[in-house]
Amino acid sequence: MEASIPQQTQQDEIQWKQLWSLTALYASVVIGWIAYQNYQPKLLVKFQFTDFAFLLTVAQGIILVVTPMIAGRIGDRYRFEKGNRMPIISAGISFAAMIFMAVAFTLLGNPGEIFKWVLPVLIIFWLIAMSIFTSPALSTIETFMPVDKLPRAMAVLTIVGNLLYSLEPVIVDIIDYIGAPVTFISGGFVVFLSGYALKKNSMSLFEKNDGKELRPQASIQLDTQKSQYMDILVYGLVLGVATAVLFKIFPDVMQTKLSVLFTSDNSKIVSVGVLIISAILSLPFSTLVNTYGLQRSFWVSTIFTFVSIAGVLLFQAPLAVLLMLAIFAIGFSALSVSTLPLAIGKANYYQKVFCVGIFFAGVELPDFIIEVVQAL
Repeated sequence: MEASIPQQTQQDEIQWKQLWSLTALYASVVIGWIAYQNYQPKLLVKFQFTDFAFLLTVAQGIILVVTPMIAGRIGDRYRFEKGNRMPIISAGISFAAMIFMAVAFTLLGNPGEIFKWVLPVLIIFWLIAMSIFTSPALSTIETFMPVDKLPRAMAVLTIVGNLLYSLEPVIVDIIDYIGAPVTFISGGFVVFLSGYALKKNSMSLFEKNDGKELRPQASIQLDTQKSQYMDILVYGLVLGVATAVLFKIFPDVMQTKLSVLFTSDNSKIVSVGVLIISAILSLPFSTLVNTYGLQRSFWVSTIFTFVSIAGVLLFQAPLAVLLMLAIFAIGFSALSVSTLPLAIGKANYYQKVFCVGIFFAGVELPDFIIEVVQAL
C-alpha cells in the first residue's frame, strides 16, 4: 500500500539561511573538484601511475554516473525511515572529509613504494564520497522554498558555481602555492564545516509527521504523478552536453579559431567570459523562466545552446564565432536555472532524491564519454 501523503508546511518564501548553507556546500564541492582536477594528473606522474590514467578515467566516469542514483535511492529511504535525508548527506560529507585528510597525511608522509598504492584507492574513495552526498544535498533545495521559487535559487547556485569556475586559474595558483597536503587538509575542513552548517540550519525543516518528511505546501501537485525518468535524464544530458562542450571542447577550438584575437596562453579567457556572462544573466533569467514556464524555457534554451555549439564548431570567422559564443552563454544560463527545477517537477514526491540522482547521472555522462575518447 502506498504511504500516506505527508502534511504540508506553510512555506511560501525562500528560506535564505538554508539556501546559503547549501550554496556554501556547493561552493566547497566546486573548489574540491578544481583541486582534484589540478592534482590528479600531477600525483599520477609523481608516483608513477600514468599507466593507470585511462583506467582511472573510466572508473571516475562510472562512479560519477552510477553513484548519484544509488545515493538517491538510499536518500529516499532515509527520508521516510528517519524523517529526513540528512543521514546519507552527513555520511557522505564525513567520508569525503576523512578522505581529504587521508590523502593529505599520505602526501605529508611521502609514501614509499608499498604505501604509494594507497593513493589510487583513496582517489576512488574520494570520488565515491563526493558523489554520495552531492545529489542528496542539492535535492534539499526543494524543501527550502515553493516550486515557483526554484529557478531563483538555482540562479544563486549558478552564480556561485560559474564565478568559481571562472576563477579557476587563480584558485589553481593558490593551491599550487600552498601545496597538495595543505590543500587537501583545507578541503576536508571546508566540506565538513559547510556540511555541518547545512545540517544545523535545515533540520528544522525536516520535522516528522507519522515518520514522514514534511514538504513545502507549493509542491502538492507533485505527489501522485508517475516519475518521468526519461525526461529527467534528458534534462541532465542536455545540461551535461553544454557543460562538457564548454570545458572540454571550446578551449581547444578557441585556441585555433580565435588565435588572431588571443594568444595560446590566454585563449581560455573566452570560456571564462562565457561563465561570467552566464552568471550575470542567471538572476534575470530566473524571472523569465518563471514567466514563460520551465518546459518552454528549457526547449528554447536547448535550441539556442545546440545551434550556437554548431556555429562555434562550423564557422571560421572570429566575429561569427564570438557571436555564437554569446548566444551559447544565453542558452547555457537559461539551462542552468531551469533544468534541475524541471527535473524535480517531473519526479514523484516519494522518489525525489532518486530522480535528482538520475538528473546528475545525465549531467555527468557526456563529460565521461568525452574524457574517455580524449584519453584513448
